[in-house]
Amino acid sequence: MKALDECHARGFLYAAVGNCNDAKTAVNRCLRAARLERTAIHREEAKKDRARIKSVWAEVDEKS
Repeated sequence: MKALDECHARGFLYAAVGNCNDAKTAVNRCLRAARLERTAIHREEAKKDRARIKSVWAEVDEKS
């Protein structure tokens, strides 16, 4: 992100002609990787929560 900020600081025309595209692509790849990692973690947490809820409802059904 620092490289992209530095590139944009060079001026509008410098960025407008595509000189910052490589830095932007690198930032996008980094952010995407972070998002995919976060998504995988949240998916696993959701699976655990669904399993816990399912077991609680199974217990409630047994006692009913």
